[in-house]
Amino acid sequence: MARIAGVDLPREKRIDVALAYVYGIGRPLAGKILESLKSQVDPSTRVKNLTEDQVGMLNTLISKEYKVEGELRREETAHIKRHVETVSYRGYRHRRALPARGQRTRTNARTRRGRRKTVGSTAKAPARPAVK
Repeated sequence: MARIAGVDLPREKRIDVALAYVYGIGRPLAGKILESLKSQVDPSTRVKNLTEDQVGMLNTLISKEYKVEGELRREETAHIKRHVETVSYRGYRHRRALPARGQRTRTNARTRRGRRKTVGSTAKAPARPAVK
């Protein structure tokens, strides 16, 4: 099994698709990486058919040229923490777990806001019989 940047790539997938399993590498960047190694690695090769040399070349290129996995996650966390500490609007939105990039929240935004909480329509008590 090929291990690149600390991630085990799925053996049955093509290398151009499997590289997208690494955090920080999408399909377009995977294509660029394989383009730079065109003579050594064919994009249509399955991960199980890669040689140790090819895996090593991919590993060294990715570790030298790009921020991926833990390093990228730490950097993103540091950016969010900086916004929160400087009490910026974006930091306020992050602290309140609301969308930070201008999206609407009256509808949608369920991922950030969680399940719906119904407000104001509590169950009404049954009506009392009239006293005579």
